[in-house]
Amino acid sequence: MTAQRTYGGVSAHERRAQRRAALLDAALEILGSADSGRITVSGLCAQAGLNERYYYESFDNRDAVLTALLDRITEELADTILAALRTAPANTRGKAHAAIAAGLHLLTDDPRKARVALVAGMATPELRARTNGTVRAFAQMVATEGIDFYGITDPHPDPAIDFRATYLVGGLVQTLTAWIQGTLPLTRDELIEHTTDVFVLLGEDLSARFRSSSTT
Repeated sequence: MTAQRTYGGVSAHERRAQRRAALLDAALEILGSADSGRITVSGLCAQAGLNERYYYESFDNRDAVLTALLDRITEELADTILAALRTAPANTRGKAHAAIAAGLHLLTDDPRKARVALVAGMATPELRARTNGTVRAFAQMVATEGIDFYGITDPHPDPAIDFRATYLVGGLVQTLTAWIQGTLPLTRDELIEHTTDVFVLLGEDLSARFRSSSTT
């Protein structure tokens, strides 16, 4: 087997990963700008400062770039939320507020990420399907965290948990999209507080129902 060449202490594999990251950064810049247009291979490579041949070593088509960018934002978002939960106060509002604030700050401190995740992610049927799958994954995260937090030990949890988690995450996506587009006149802090109120309301109500059913 031929060994990979190393230049300046950087292997061929690392250089390829760096070029791929540069292309994703370029896609974020192009698609995340307020006046974003259609992304092209030439435009993407020009933004990344790379020869066009390097595009095809990582991506087959335009949707592949967008999918990879969405996946990168999703992974970053999940890591950020889980890290916030680990250090949050051990009460319902503390947990909900920490997770929501961390997620919204990630997406809005760099508004390009929110535009890509919420707007560009709906550009094609394939990307919409990917985005819907992401919403589903975050709903499962909410459901799992809720089951653990409230100490629900039933091996077959009530479908209401899954329903409420899906409702909360889906509603938050729609609300944040409206806010990003300027049709919801709230400050970011107000958005975080109102969202926290809804999560706490539905979570505590569901918990009370479980406590009530377990004592009857």
